[in-house]
Amino acid sequence: MKRSSSSAFVCVFFVWLSLSGSCLGRLNAGSPTGFLSGPSFLKSGRSRSSVSSSFSAPRRASQLYASEDDESPNWMGALGKLALLGAGAAALGSDMGAPSPALAVDRELRSYTQFLDLVEKDKIKEVTFSSTGTSLVAEDSEGNKLSLQGSFQTPELYRSLRTHKVEYSVEAPPPINVNVITNLLLNIAPWVVIGGFFFLLSRQVGQMGDNPFQEMGKFTGKLDLVPQTGVNFTQVAGQDEAKLELQEIVTFLKTPEQFTRIGAKVPRGVIMEGPPGTGKTLMAKAVAGEAGVAFLSTSGSSFIEVFGGLGAARVRDLFKEAKKNAPCIVFIDEIDSIGRKRAQEGIMSGSEEREATLNQLLSEMDGFEQNQSIVVIAATNRADVLDEALLRPGRFDRRVQVILPDYPARLAILKVHAKGKPLAEDVDLDSIARISVGFSGASLENLMNEAAIFAARANKDAIENSDVEAAFDRITLGTLNKAQRSETRSLQVAYHEAGHALTAVLAKAATVQKISIVSRGGAGGITRFAPSEDQLSGLVSKDWIMNQIVIALGGRAAEEVVYGGGEVTTGASNDLEQVARLTRSMVLQYGFIPEIGALNQEDMAYMRSGGAPYLEVSEATRRKVDLKVREIADAAYARSKKLLADNRALLDEVAKKLVEEEVIDGPDFGKMVSDYQIAFGKSEAKPLVAAVA
Repeated sequence: MKRSSSSAFVCVFFVWLSLSGSCLGRLNAGSPTGFLSGPSFLKSGRSRSSVSSSFSAPRRASQLYASEDDESPNWMGALGKLALLGAGAAALGSDMGAPSPALAVDRELRSYTQFLDLVEKDKIKEVTFSSTGTSLVAEDSEGNKLSLQGSFQTPELYRSLRTHKVEYSVEAPPPINVNVITNLLLNIAPWVVIGGFFFLLSRQVGQMGDNPFQEMGKFTGKLDLVPQTGVNFTQVAGQDEAKLELQEIVTFLKTPEQFTRIGAKVPRGVIMEGPPGTGKTLMAKAVAGEAGVAFLSTSGSSFIEVFGGLGAARVRDLFKEAKKNAPCIVFIDEIDSIGRKRAQEGIMSGSEEREATLNQLLSEMDGFEQNQSIVVIAATNRADVLDEALLRPGRFDRRVQVILPDYPARLAILKVHAKGKPLAEDVDLDSIARISVGFSGASLENLMNEAAIFAARANKDAIENSDVEAAFDRITLGTLNKAQRSETRSLQVAYHEAGHALTAVLAKAATVQKISIVSRGGAGGITRFAPSEDQLSGLVSKDWIMNQIVIALGGRAAEEVVYGGGEVTTGASNDLEQVARLTRSMVLQYGFIPEIGALNQEDMAYMRSGGAPYLEVSEATRRKVDLKVREIADAAYARSKKLLADNRALLDEVAKKLVEEEVIDGPDFGKMVSDYQIAFGKSEAKPLVAAVA
């Protein structure tokens, strides 16, 4: 019974698989895009009965394709045929393994002794032995069929049967071995179906030209080969120092004998480091264009895969392609994806695949012959995380700094990206270059493109200065939020922004470009200051940082001066984050606090498993650091409140004008401050200069 039920289950499963495969095969044949396009009857609106009736259409057993015109294999239909074959095998095995009607029984005996007792009591009339001798069926005096499993054909049994005049016989053997055939079919049929499925699937995918089993291990990332880039150094605005460093690479690729004849080893690798958008990729293309060699480029993330060993294989494929196209430039962008520092001894690492890829890259670079004109240029904006082995001599031993452009470079870049764009007479590229301190080349290109979009949106014939200003605000401050605010809330925002602007002017720390209470990018308002080139260089003084803390706390200080401590808002949350960063930098990084010492304590910071920075210092030093950070912040906040309280009239005037006009430009704000100073000069009130001092 168990064998019968299991065979029936297998039979039902194969019949279901057959119907599914046949259905999908038919739908694939009827659909112009194959089985991936979905069931055709759902598209044509046919009923289920019409689709079911199509199953009875005659099909050749050898027909593997959807139609004579379609060369793609109808593998789902073939899968249905294989499944139907399995169903037939299961059904055959089920029928052959079922009990014979002649051996149907009413009751099964428990033991051989029980059967002998019935024989000796003359309760057995007839016995039929199975052909294999492993069972028997007996008929008792009441006509019931009794069965007994086991091999009991012994001389003693035959004597007892003859003594009690019991008729016995042996069942005729079957023509074939039922159990062997049944087990064979039940075991092989599923594997035949599965194997046929994968065979047809591989053929289907192979004809599409994207077989993952054949392509595994090959370089499948973005690999661009450009025989001639057509870019030269004259098309790269600014970056004069970087171009001078790279000129040596150009000379080597053009005339390598100039170096090799006197035994000089040319650099094999160059690391270009700098902020995003500064033109590292363009510089690499310019090197290839100046030298007239091929340019082979990819990204570091293209080497990383979930399968172990594929990254190293792809590195080998990349350099094999480079050797075919030598002389050439191999450019790897975002090399920090694979070139990060490897785990220290004793520390578990979850990036073995990345480390194996890095090791293969180092091995390939060591394998360069001196006469192979291949130079690898890599770009990153995180040179501090690169592995030391990557930067040692003989590998990426040249480091070229690609910095943010200064004023002359920004002006040159703006002129390049202004070509082809009609500019109105009021657009001054010189002024744009001066206010766009900190913009990269890509940011300047985006600025001019956004200005063109604003002009096109207003259906203008040329880009006006207002379009450039709108684009500048959108890039630096975010998109405009036109949600309405109450008058009370607008006044609070106005006092907050006026506090930032006035502390900057009163502390003589920055020049105000614009004050606005228009919500942008999630901020209730903004105060924009004119950045300085010194700030861009990163060389700033202790007083400059202290003034930045005073300006950042100016908004919260204005709220407290006007409304009191209980009515301050959460609008200063970003300002407080900036204060925390600057104060901790003064104490831990720059050595500005004598009590802590002229030490960069951040050099001792490292990332623990939780991801938080941890200072490897004593508890006493840590408490002292916290006290000094709090002391600096409190002193700056007190200064901000004093500056605003002593000049409350000017604070009220600026806030009132902001509520009325929403935006105050830098020149208008400067005039308000100048008029206020003149007014103080004619009155008995304390002058502004005394308040600043």
